[in-house]
Amino acid sequence: MTYKEYFEKCKECNKCRLRATATQVIPGDGDENADILFIGEAPGKNEDIEGVPFCGAAGKFLDELLASIDLKRDDVYISNMVKCRPPGNRDPQPDEISACKPWTNELIKIIKPKIFVLLGRFAMGKFFPDFKISQVHGKAYKKWDRTFVVMYHPAVALYNGSFRETLINDMKILKKILDGDESDIEVIEEKKSEIQKLLEKSREEKNSKKDSKTQMGLGL
Repeated sequence: MTYKEYFEKCKECNKCRLRATATQVIPGDGDENADILFIGEAPGKNEDIEGVPFCGAAGKFLDELLASIDLKRDDVYISNMVKCRPPGNRDPQPDEISACKPWTNELIKIIKPKIFVLLGRFAMGKFFPDFKISQVHGKAYKKWDRTFVVMYHPAVALYNGSFRETLINDMKILKKILDGDESDIEVIEEKKSEIQKLLEKSREEKNSKKDSKTQMGLGL
């Protein structure tokens, strides 16, 4: 599936109850070839209207966080665990996250990010279900040959100003990694999972396309 196909098909999704109350489906936004994928929780009121993730107050703070390490939205890709706004901005329910799971997995397959930035406990739970965000925020992990940075969701700073400094500090580990220093990354070894298989398949398909282009160039 190409990114365009993913985007168009995701926009038509009605697999869970959220679509009935949401204005629109919001697949994501940013550079489809980005090395960094930010994953949040769910669209809010402004996102539901505009059709762009993180375009409200939390999004403005995310822009500040990106700017603090010399990044812009155009440098990354941003999406959410569920692509439709939950009524009243409530937490997404397990069955809603499950219904949206194929779209999140397909996005990962298409973008093939090298670094995942997990914003909040719902995004963290997809990859590290046994972690507690209060204990691991601001830390980085490596597994499946990918790097994962865990952070609080930017929205927490809107309700508790003390979290602003926490998030700004947590963002620094991403900057450190991008600068080539991986000394703070904890390597986690675990059995092959669905996500690892997905990433390996994406890598194989990418290498296969490169080989085909090389052969065509050589006239083989």
